[in-house]
Parts: sequence; structure tokens; C-alpha cells
Amino acid sequence: VLEIVLGIDNIIFISIVAGKLPKHSQKRARMIGLSLALIFRIMLLSVISWIAGLKEPLFYIGEFGASGRDIILFAGGTFLTIKTIMEIVEKIKHDDPGNDPSVTAMSFSKAIVQIVLLDIVFSFDSILTAVAISSNLVIMILAVIIAIIIMIAFAGYVSDFINKYQTIKMLALVFLVAIGLVLILESLHFEENFHVNLKNYVYVAMGFSLTVETLNLLRTRAAQRRTREAHA
Repeated sequence: VLEIVLGIDNIIFISIVAGKLPKHSQKRARMIGLSLALIFRIMLLSVISWIAGLKEPLFYIGEFGASGRDIILFAGGTFLTIKTIMEIVEKIKHDDPGNDPSVTAMSFSKAIVQIVLLDIVFSFDSILTAVAISSNLVIMILAVIIAIIIMIAFAGYVSDFINKYQTIKMLALVFLVAIGLVLILESLHFEENFHVNLKNYVYVAMGFSLTVETLNLLRTRAAQRRTREAHA
């Protein structure tokens, strides 16, 4: 269950990036993205001792010890934040280019590269959670495989829902900006120093906002149905 919850931001990012590709390429991009996520997670699980070593400081900036994990989280969070803000600015300035026929094969390659980079960052979160719960490698690998299979099964529905409703898509983009900022703060040991889990607040806020937006969509749909019935 935790693997699925932690994979939500991964699915949203993959859905938004894939949504910028031609319709016939979107499913393939999602499949490749989630399959790579599975591969990265299993690879990282097989080198758990190396991951544990990434928590050790590589160098110090004053009293702050920067570890390999901190560098990866900071770079990933910065990339996710900048990339998503650029997407938001693009959506504000222009129409949604998701189904633009001028998108080329190079765009597909670029999308996969972006998905791979974020898959690596999100995989660290996923694996560290698995290690904290269980020390049995078989159980951790099974949990990851089951979670990815479920995500693959529902990724299409999530992607279609996000891309169909532009207000939901904007909400998802803002959520990704928040996740990016959380990754940056996590790399700076904010959560450890202040004993607060920022992601919990982000997920609750996202859930609340999504509930309100869903109710608005249902209200709008009901109003449109009543209007059609009145003119029938």
C-alpha cells in the first residue's frame, strides 16, 4: 500500500510528460516509464548496503554533512520543481500541446529521459520506505512488483483523467511542484531537524483539493445535464 501511495507522484509525472506526446505514443511511454521504475527499484533493493552508505556524509558545508542521497534528492527535487513550473507557465501562456501532431520522435526520447531521471529519484524514496518496514528482500521485491503492476493497470485511467480535465491537470502540476520542494527540503535535512513529515501534509492537501475539484466537476456535470433536459 505504501509503495502505491509513494508511486502516485511518479504516475502523475509520467502521465503529464506522456500527455505531451502524440496519442499513439502515450501508452508506450507510460509502460516504459513504469517498467523502468520497477527495474530501478529491484536494482536498488539488490544493493541495499550501498544505499545505506549513501546516507554517510561525502563532504561538509559548515556543520552540514552532504551525503550521496542528499545530492540525488536535491538534484531530483530541483529538476522536478523547475520542469513543472515551466509546464505551468506553458499552460498559462499557450493551449495544451498534448496532441500536437508536430511532436517528433525526438520528443519521445526526451520524455523517456525525463521519466528515467525522476524514476531514479522516486525509487530512493520507495526503497528507503521498504527497508524501514521489512528486512526480507523477497517481501520487498514482491511489494514493489505488485505495486508497479497495479500502477500500470491504472496509469491509463489516471492519465486520461488528468488530461481530460485541465483544472485537475493544473492541480497535479502544483502537487508536483510541492513534491519537488519537499525533496529539496528533505535533502537539506529539514524533516530530521524539525521532526516533521512534509509529505504527509502535501498528500492531505492534495487529497482535500482533489475532493473539492471532483465535487465541482460533478456539480458542473449535473448542471449541464439539467440544462440539456430542460431544452429537450
